[in-house]
Amino acid sequence: MRSVAEHQKTVSELFGPPETVRIAVADALGMATADDAVSAFPMPAFDNSAMDGYAVRAADIAGASAAEPIRLRVVDDIPAGRTGQVTLEPQTAARIMTGAPLPDGADAVVQVELTDGDFSVDHRSGATVGFTTSVEPGKHIRRAGSDIARDEVALPAGTVLGAAQIGLLSALGLPDVEVARRLRVVVLSTGSELVEPGKPLQHGQIYESNGAMLTAAVTEAGALARHIHFVPDDVADFLERLDDASADADLIITSGGVSAGAYEVVKDALGGRTAESRGRVEFVKVAMQPGMPQGCGHHRDATGRQVPIITLPGNPVSSLVSFEVFIRPPLRAAMALPPDRRHLSARLGSDIRSPEGKRQFLRGVVDDPLTPSDTSPVVEPIGPPGSHHLRYLAGANALIDIPAEVTSLTAGTVVDVVVL
Repeated sequence: MRSVAEHQKTVSELFGPPETVRIAVADALGMATADDAVSAFPMPAFDNSAMDGYAVRAADIAGASAAEPIRLRVVDDIPAGRTGQVTLEPQTAARIMTGAPLPDGADAVVQVELTDGDFSVDHRSGATVGFTTSVEPGKHIRRAGSDIARDEVALPAGTVLGAAQIGLLSALGLPDVEVARRLRVVVLSTGSELVEPGKPLQHGQIYESNGAMLTAAVTEAGALARHIHFVPDDVADFLERLDDASADADLIITSGGVSAGAYEVVKDALGGRTAESRGRVEFVKVAMQPGMPQGCGHHRDATGRQVPIITLPGNPVSSLVSFEVFIRPPLRAAMALPPDRRHLSARLGSDIRSPEGKRQFLRGVVDDPLTPSDTSPVVEPIGPPGSHHLRYLAGANALIDIPAEVTSLTAGTVVDVVVL
Protein backbone atom coordinates (compact mmCIF):
# COMPACT_ATOMS: atom_id res chain seq x y z
CA MET A 1 0.00 0.00 0.00
CA ARG A 2 1.03 3.60 -0.61
CA SER A 3 1.91 5.67 2.44
CA VAL A 4 -0.07 8.76 3.40
CA ALA A 5 2.94 10.97 2.68
CA GLU A 6 3.41 9.44 -0.78
CA HIS A 7 -0.24 9.99 -1.69
CA GLN A 8 -0.14 13.55 -0.33
CA LYS A 9 2.76 14.25 -2.70
CA THR A 10 0.93 12.68 -5.65
CA VAL A 11 -2.21 14.71 -5.01
CA SER A 12 -0.29 17.95 -4.52
CA GLU A 13 1.33 17.52 -7.94
CA LEU A 14 -2.11 17.87 -9.54
CA PHE A 15 -2.19 21.54 -8.54
CA GLY A 16 -0.36 24.28 -10.39
CA PRO A 17 0.97 27.55 -9.01
CA PRO A 18 -1.55 30.27 -8.06
CA GLU A 19 -3.05 32.27 -10.92
CA THR A 20 -3.95 35.91 -10.39
CA VAL A 21 -7.00 37.94 -11.33
CA ARG A 22 -8.03 41.54 -10.76
CA ILE A 23 -11.43 41.85 -9.09
CA ALA A 24 -13.46 44.39 -7.17
CA VAL A 25 -12.22 44.90 -3.62
CA ALA A 26 -15.71 44.17 -2.31
CA ASP A 27 -15.57 40.70 -3.90
CA ALA A 28 -12.09 39.77 -2.63
CA LEU A 29 -12.93 38.63 0.89
CA GLY A 30 -10.83 35.64 1.90
CA MET A 31 -8.46 35.91 -1.08
CA ALA A 32 -4.71 36.57 -0.99
CA THR A 33 -3.19 39.71 -2.50
CA ALA A 34 -0.78 39.21 -5.40
CA ASP A 35 1.05 42.54 -5.05
CA ASP A 36 1.91 45.06 -2.36
CA ALA A 37 -0.83 47.65 -1.84
CA VAL A 38 0.94 51.02 -1.69
CA SER A 39 -0.74 54.18 -0.46
CA ALA A 40 -0.83 56.94 -3.10
CA PHE A 41 -1.47 59.56 -0.41
CA PRO A 42 -1.03 59.90 3.35
CA MET A 43 -3.76 58.64 5.66
CA PRO A 44 -5.35 60.67 6.99
CA ALA A 45 -4.86 62.93 3.98
CA PHE A 46 -5.28 66.06 6.12
CA ASP A 47 -5.24 67.05 9.80
CA ASN A 48 -8.70 66.38 11.16
CA SER A 49 -10.66 66.36 14.38
CA ALA A 50 -10.88 63.23 16.52
CA MET A 51 -13.83 64.63 18.49
CA ASP A 52 -17.02 66.61 18.18
CA GLY A 53 -16.04 69.90 19.78
CA TYR A 54 -14.32 73.22 19.10
CA ALA A 55 -11.14 73.92 17.17
CA VAL A 56 -9.01 76.46 19.02
CA ARG A 57 -5.54 77.85 19.45
CA ALA A 58 -4.41 76.16 22.68
CA ALA A 59 -2.75 79.36 23.92
CA ASP A 60 -6.10 81.17 23.81
CA ILE A 61 -7.62 78.98 26.54
CA ALA A 62 -4.54 78.47 28.71
CA GLY A 63 -5.58 78.61 32.37
CA ALA A 64 -9.27 77.91 31.74
CA SER A 65 -11.10 76.08 34.52
CA ALA A 66 -14.62 75.28 35.65
CA ALA A 67 -14.38 78.11 38.19
CA GLU A 68 -12.99 80.57 35.66
CA PRO A 69 -13.96 79.52 32.13
CA ILE A 70 -12.54 81.36 29.15
CA ARG A 71 -14.99 82.42 26.47
CA LEU A 72 -14.24 82.65 22.78
CA ARG A 73 -16.34 83.84 19.90
CA VAL A 74 -17.57 81.05 17.58
CA VAL A 75 -16.85 82.15 14.02
CA ASP A 76 -17.46 79.04 11.90
CA ASP A 77 -19.05 75.64 11.70
CA ILE A 78 -16.96 72.82 10.14
CA PRO A 79 -18.81 69.56 9.36
CA ALA A 80 -17.10 66.41 8.09
CA GLY A 81 -16.77 66.59 4.32
CA ARG A 82 -16.25 70.35 4.10
CA THR A 83 -13.89 71.04 1.23
CA GLY A 84 -13.20 74.75 1.53
CA GLN A 85 -10.16 75.84 3.53
CA VAL A 86 -10.89 77.68 6.80
CA THR A 87 -8.51 79.91 8.76
CA LEU A 88 -9.00 80.41 12.49
CA GLU A 89 -8.01 83.82 13.84
CA PRO A 90 -6.67 84.30 17.39
CA GLN A 91 -9.24 84.49 20.19
CA THR A 92 -11.87 82.65 18.15
CA ALA A 93 -13.18 79.10 17.98
CA ALA A 94 -14.85 76.99 15.30
CA ARG A 95 -17.42 74.30 16.00
CA ILE A 96 -16.02 71.13 14.41
CA MET A 97 -17.26 67.58 13.91
CA THR A 98 -15.35 64.29 14.08
CA GLY A 99 -13.39 63.76 10.88
CA ALA A 100 -13.73 67.36 9.72
CA PRO A 101 -10.58 69.13 8.44
CA LEU A 102 -8.77 71.23 11.04
CA PRO A 103 -8.76 74.93 10.16
CA ASP A 104 -5.45 76.71 9.55
CA GLY A 105 -4.24 78.35 12.74
CA ALA A 106 -5.93 75.88 15.09
CA ASP A 107 -3.69 73.52 17.02
CA ALA A 108 -6.14 71.70 19.31
CA VAL A 109 -9.71 70.47 19.60
CA VAL A 110 -11.70 70.68 22.83
CA GLN A 111 -14.47 68.12 23.12
CA VAL A 112 -17.90 69.59 23.56
CA GLU A 113 -18.34 68.03 27.01
CA LEU A 114 -15.58 70.32 28.35
CA THR A 115 -17.42 73.45 27.27
CA ASP A 116 -20.80 75.00 27.86
CA GLY A 117 -21.59 74.70 24.18
CA ASP A 118 -24.84 73.14 22.99
CA PHE A 119 -24.54 71.27 19.71
CA SER A 120 -28.31 71.24 19.29
CA VAL A 121 -28.19 74.91 18.23
CA ASP A 122 -26.08 76.87 15.77
CA HIS A 123 -23.39 78.80 17.69
CA ARG A 124 -22.40 81.11 14.86
CA SER A 125 -23.58 84.70 14.37
CA GLY A 126 -21.63 86.18 17.24
CA ALA A 127 -22.29 83.45 19.81
CA THR A 128 -19.60 82.55 22.32
CA VAL A 129 -18.61 79.33 24.05
CA GLY A 130 -17.00 78.88 27.44
CA PHE A 131 -14.07 76.49 27.92
CA THR A 132 -13.75 74.89 31.36
CA THR A 133 -10.29 73.39 30.85
CA SER A 134 -7.05 74.11 29.06
CA VAL A 135 -5.58 71.68 26.51
CA GLU A 136 -2.15 70.91 25.14
CA PRO A 137 -1.39 71.70 21.48
CA GLY A 138 -2.24 68.68 19.32
CA LYS A 139 -5.06 67.49 21.59
CA HIS A 140 -7.70 65.41 19.73
CA ILE A 141 -6.09 66.01 16.32
CA ARG A 142 -5.47 63.22 13.84
CA ARG A 143 -2.38 64.31 11.98
CA ALA A 144 -2.02 63.78 8.24
CA GLY A 145 -0.06 60.59 7.57
CA SER A 146 -0.29 59.41 11.18
CA ASP A 147 -1.80 56.12 9.99
CA ILE A 148 0.01 55.54 6.68
CA ALA A 149 2.57 57.71 4.92
CA ARG A 150 2.49 58.42 1.20
CA ASP A 151 4.15 55.59 -0.82
CA GLU A 152 4.14 53.28 2.23
CA VAL A 153 3.19 49.60 1.82
CA ALA A 154 -0.22 49.35 3.43
CA LEU A 155 -0.72 45.62 2.78
CA PRO A 156 2.10 43.31 1.65
CA ALA A 157 1.63 40.76 -1.10
CA GLY A 158 0.22 37.51 0.23
CA THR A 159 -2.13 39.16 2.72
CA VAL A 160 -5.39 37.25 3.13
CA LEU A 161 -8.18 39.81 2.93
CA GLY A 162 -10.55 39.97 5.87
CA ALA A 163 -13.03 42.68 6.77
CA ALA A 164 -10.37 45.07 8.11
CA GLN A 165 -8.15 44.63 5.04
CA ILE A 166 -11.11 45.22 2.71
CA GLY A 167 -11.79 48.41 4.66
CA LEU A 168 -8.18 49.56 4.33
CA LEU A 169 -8.05 48.97 0.57
CA SER A 170 -11.28 50.91 0.20
CA ALA A 171 -9.87 53.74 2.33
CA LEU A 172 -6.88 53.83 -0.01
CA GLY A 173 -9.31 54.55 -2.84
CA LEU A 174 -8.70 51.24 -4.61
CA PRO A 175 -11.76 49.96 -6.52
CA ASP A 176 -10.11 46.64 -7.39
CA VAL A 177 -7.19 44.46 -6.34
CA GLU A 178 -4.96 41.77 -7.86
CA VAL A 179 -5.45 38.51 -5.98
CA ALA A 180 -4.79 34.81 -6.38
CA ARG A 181 -7.74 33.33 -8.21
CA ARG A 182 -10.19 31.08 -6.40
CA LEU A 183 -10.20 27.58 -7.86
CA ARG A 184 -13.49 26.25 -9.20
CA VAL A 185 -14.18 22.84 -7.73
CA VAL A 186 -16.97 20.49 -8.79
CA VAL A 187 -18.13 17.93 -6.23
CA LEU A 188 -19.88 14.80 -7.47
CA SER A 189 -21.02 11.84 -5.39
CA THR A 190 -22.05 8.48 -6.81
CA GLY A 191 -24.28 5.62 -5.77
CA SER A 192 -27.64 4.18 -6.81
CA GLU A 193 -28.56 3.89 -3.13
CA LEU A 194 -28.47 7.66 -2.61
CA VAL A 195 -31.58 9.79 -2.20
CA GLU A 196 -31.82 13.56 -2.01
CA PRO A 197 -32.61 14.80 1.54
CA GLY A 198 -36.28 15.66 1.93
CA LYS A 199 -37.53 12.83 -0.25
CA PRO A 200 -38.92 9.55 1.15
CA LEU A 201 -36.55 6.62 1.55
CA GLN A 202 -37.18 3.07 0.44
CA HIS A 203 -35.63 0.07 2.11
CA GLY A 204 -31.95 -0.11 1.20
CA GLN A 205 -31.59 3.58 0.40
CA ILE A 206 -29.76 6.32 2.32
CA TYR A 207 -29.76 10.08 2.18
CA GLU A 208 -26.91 11.59 0.22
CA SER A 209 -24.61 13.57 2.55
CA ASN A 210 -21.14 13.51 1.01
CA GLY A 211 -21.93 16.03 -1.71
CA ALA A 212 -23.20 18.68 0.68
CA MET A 213 -20.41 17.91 3.15
CA LEU A 214 -17.57 18.12 0.61
CA THR A 215 -19.08 21.20 -1.02
CA ALA A 216 -19.05 22.87 2.38
CA ALA A 217 -15.46 21.72 2.96
CA VAL A 218 -14.34 23.18 -0.38
CA THR A 219 -16.08 26.47 0.35
CA GLU A 220 -14.60 26.58 3.84
CA ALA A 221 -11.15 26.08 2.31
CA GLY A 222 -11.65 29.22 0.22
CA ALA A 223 -12.50 27.81 -3.21
CA LEU A 224 -15.65 28.09 -5.33
CA ALA A 225 -17.68 24.91 -5.02
CA ARG A 226 -20.36 23.54 -7.29
CA HIS A 227 -22.30 20.45 -6.27
CA ILE A 228 -23.54 18.10 -8.98
CA HIS A 229 -26.12 15.87 -7.39
CA PHE A 230 -25.28 12.21 -7.21
CA VAL A 231 -25.40 9.93 -10.22
CA PRO A 232 -26.40 6.27 -10.22
CA ASP A 233 -23.93 3.45 -10.73
CA ASP A 234 -23.92 3.76 -14.51
CA VAL A 235 -20.64 4.35 -16.35
CA ALA A 236 -22.13 6.20 -19.35
CA ASP A 237 -24.18 8.50 -17.13
CA PHE A 238 -21.20 9.12 -14.90
CA LEU A 239 -18.90 10.04 -17.80
CA GLU A 240 -21.55 12.37 -19.20
CA ARG A 241 -21.76 14.15 -15.85
CA LEU A 242 -17.96 14.38 -15.71
CA ASP A 243 -17.88 15.98 -19.15
CA ASP A 244 -20.44 18.55 -18.02
CA ALA A 245 -18.49 19.19 -14.83
CA SER A 246 -15.12 19.66 -16.52
CA ALA A 247 -16.30 22.52 -18.74
CA ASP A 248 -15.69 25.15 -16.07
CA ALA A 249 -13.79 23.26 -13.36
CA ASP A 250 -10.23 23.48 -12.11
CA LEU A 251 -10.72 20.35 -10.03
CA ILE A 252 -13.27 17.55 -9.77
CA ILE A 253 -13.81 15.68 -6.52
CA THR A 254 -15.85 12.50 -6.51
CA SER A 255 -16.91 10.35 -3.57
CA GLY A 256 -17.79 6.69 -3.74
CA GLY A 257 -17.24 4.06 -6.41
CA VAL A 258 -13.53 3.44 -5.75
CA SER A 259 -13.50 0.28 -3.60
CA ALA A 260 -13.25 -3.37 -4.58
CA GLY A 261 -16.96 -4.03 -5.07
CA ALA A 262 -18.79 -5.09 -8.22
CA TYR A 263 -20.52 -1.73 -8.81
CA GLU A 264 -17.69 0.76 -8.44
CA VAL A 265 -18.71 3.25 -11.11
CA VAL A 266 -15.80 5.68 -10.71
CA LYS A 267 -13.23 2.91 -10.95
CA ASP A 268 -15.08 1.27 -13.84
CA ALA A 269 -15.35 4.53 -15.78
CA LEU A 270 -11.83 5.88 -15.24
CA GLY A 271 -9.78 2.71 -14.91
CA GLY A 272 -8.94 -0.24 -17.11
CA ARG A 273 -9.80 0.01 -20.80
CA THR A 274 -11.19 3.52 -20.56
CA ALA A 275 -8.08 4.98 -18.91
CA GLU A 276 -6.36 6.07 -22.10
CA SER A 277 -9.43 7.56 -23.80
CA ARG A 278 -10.82 9.37 -20.76
CA GLY A 279 -7.63 10.45 -19.02
CA ARG A 280 -5.27 8.88 -16.57
CA VAL A 281 -6.53 8.11 -13.06
CA GLU A 282 -4.58 5.92 -10.69
CA PHE A 283 -6.50 3.95 -8.07
CA VAL A 284 -4.50 2.90 -5.04
CA LYS A 285 -4.78 1.69 -1.48
CA VAL A 286 -3.32 4.07 1.07
CA ALA A 287 -2.09 2.76 4.41
CA MET A 288 -4.50 4.79 6.53
CA GLN A 289 -7.70 4.44 8.51
CA PRO A 290 -10.23 5.69 7.59
CA GLY A 291 -9.85 6.25 3.84
CA MET A 292 -7.83 3.39 2.37
CA PRO A 293 -9.24 3.39 -1.23
CA GLN A 294 -8.10 6.50 -3.08
CA GLY A 295 -7.62 7.69 -6.63
CA CYS A 296 -6.30 10.74 -8.45
CA GLY A 297 -5.23 11.85 -11.91
CA HIS A 298 -6.84 13.69 -14.82
CA HIS A 299 -10.15 13.38 -16.62
CA ARG A 300 -10.19 14.10 -20.36
CA ASP A 301 -13.60 15.32 -21.49
CA ALA A 302 -15.13 14.94 -24.95
CA THR A 303 -13.31 18.09 -26.15
CA GLY A 304 -9.92 16.82 -25.01
CA ARG A 305 -9.64 19.19 -22.06
CA GLN A 306 -7.93 17.59 -19.07
CA VAL A 307 -9.04 18.44 -15.54
CA PRO A 308 -7.47 17.17 -12.30
CA ILE A 309 -9.72 14.69 -10.54
CA ILE A 310 -9.48 13.26 -7.03
CA THR A 311 -11.64 10.27 -6.21
CA LEU A 312 -12.48 9.79 -2.53
CA PRO A 313 -14.06 6.82 -0.79
CA GLY A 314 -17.81 6.85 -0.24
CA ASN A 315 -18.09 6.33 3.50
CA PRO A 316 -18.71 9.82 4.90
CA VAL A 317 -16.00 9.82 7.57
CA SER A 318 -13.45 8.43 5.11
CA SER A 319 -14.48 11.03 2.57
CA LEU A 320 -14.10 14.07 4.82
CA VAL A 321 -10.95 12.85 6.57
CA SER A 322 -9.43 12.21 3.14
CA PHE A 323 -10.32 15.76 2.10
CA GLU A 324 -8.57 17.13 5.19
CA VAL A 325 -5.48 14.96 4.74
CA PHE A 326 -4.99 15.12 0.98
CA ILE A 327 -6.94 17.98 -0.62
CA ARG A 328 -7.31 20.93 1.73
CA PRO A 329 -3.58 21.82 2.06
CA PRO A 330 -2.67 21.84 -1.68
CA LEU A 331 -6.02 23.40 -2.60
CA ARG A 332 -5.29 26.36 -0.34
CA ALA A 333 -1.68 26.57 -1.52
CA ALA A 334 -2.90 26.77 -5.14
CA MET A 335 -4.82 29.90 -4.13
CA ALA A 336 -1.82 31.38 -2.25
CA LEU A 337 -3.65 30.84 1.03
CA PRO A 338 -1.65 29.74 4.09
CA PRO A 339 -2.35 26.49 5.93
CA ASP A 340 -5.12 27.16 8.42
CA ARG A 341 -5.30 23.95 10.40
CA ARG A 342 -3.37 24.18 13.67
CA HIS A 343 -1.11 21.28 14.61
CA LEU A 344 -0.34 20.80 18.28
CA SER A 345 0.85 18.25 20.79
CA ALA A 346 -1.71 16.93 23.26
CA ARG A 347 -1.93 14.24 25.91
CA LEU A 348 -4.29 11.35 25.30
CA GLY A 349 -7.20 11.25 27.70
CA SER A 350 -7.77 7.51 27.19
CA ASP A 351 -5.93 4.42 25.99
CA ILE A 352 -6.20 3.77 22.25
CA ARG A 353 -5.47 0.90 19.87
CA SER A 354 -4.51 1.30 16.21
CA PRO A 355 -4.20 -1.17 13.31
CA GLU A 356 -0.64 -2.18 12.55
CA GLY A 357 0.75 -0.73 9.33
CA LYS A 358 -1.92 1.93 8.93
CA ARG A 359 -1.71 5.58 9.89
CA GLN A 360 -4.89 6.28 11.81
CA PHE A 361 -6.76 9.54 12.08
CA LEU A 362 -8.95 9.24 15.15
CA ARG A 363 -11.75 11.66 15.88
CA GLY A 364 -11.18 13.54 19.10
CA VAL A 365 -12.09 16.48 21.29
CA VAL A 366 -9.16 18.60 22.44
CA ASP A 367 -9.75 20.85 25.43
CA ASP A 368 -9.53 24.59 24.78
CA PRO A 369 -7.27 24.26 21.73
CA LEU A 370 -6.93 28.04 21.23
CA THR A 371 -5.76 28.86 24.75
CA PRO A 372 -2.01 28.55 25.46
CA SER A 373 -1.15 26.86 28.73
CA ASP A 374 1.90 25.66 30.61
CA THR A 375 0.82 22.04 30.19
CA SER A 376 -0.13 20.12 27.07
CA PRO A 377 -3.85 20.12 26.30
CA VAL A 378 -5.73 16.85 26.64
CA VAL A 379 -7.37 15.19 23.64
CA GLU A 380 -10.10 12.64 24.23
CA PRO A 381 -10.82 10.10 21.46
CA ILE A 382 -14.53 9.86 20.68
CA GLY A 383 -16.55 7.22 18.89
CA PRO A 384 -15.60 3.89 17.32
CA PRO A 385 -13.19 3.81 14.36
CA GLY A 386 -15.84 2.78 11.80
CA SER A 387 -15.97 5.13 8.81
CA HIS A 388 -19.78 5.36 8.85
CA HIS A 389 -19.98 6.98 12.31
CA LEU A 390 -20.56 10.51 11.08
CA ARG A 391 -22.08 11.77 14.35
CA TYR A 392 -18.72 11.45 16.10
CA LEU A 393 -16.94 13.33 13.35
CA ALA A 394 -19.56 16.07 13.69
CA GLY A 395 -18.82 16.14 17.43
CA ALA A 396 -15.05 16.23 17.02
CA ASN A 397 -12.87 19.31 16.92
CA ALA A 398 -9.64 17.46 16.17
CA LEU A 399 -8.04 14.54 14.39
CA ILE A 400 -5.54 12.48 16.37
CA ASP A 401 -2.69 11.45 14.06
CA ILE A 402 -1.40 7.99 15.03
CA PRO A 403 1.70 6.77 13.12
CA ALA A 404 1.44 3.59 11.08
CA GLU A 405 3.91 1.67 13.25
CA VAL A 406 1.98 2.31 16.48
CA THR A 407 -0.56 -0.29 17.62
CA SER A 408 -1.46 1.01 21.10
CA LEU A 409 -0.95 4.05 23.29
CA THR A 410 -1.82 4.65 26.93
CA ALA A 411 -3.57 7.65 28.45
CA GLY A 412 -1.16 10.50 29.03
CA THR A 413 0.93 9.78 25.92
CA VAL A 414 1.67 12.91 23.88
CA VAL A 415 0.28 12.69 20.34
CA ASP A 416 0.05 14.94 17.28
CA VAL A 417 -3.33 16.59 16.83
CA VAL A 418 -4.85 18.52 13.91
CA VAL A 419 -7.37 21.08 15.16
CA LEU A 420 -10.40 21.23 12.87
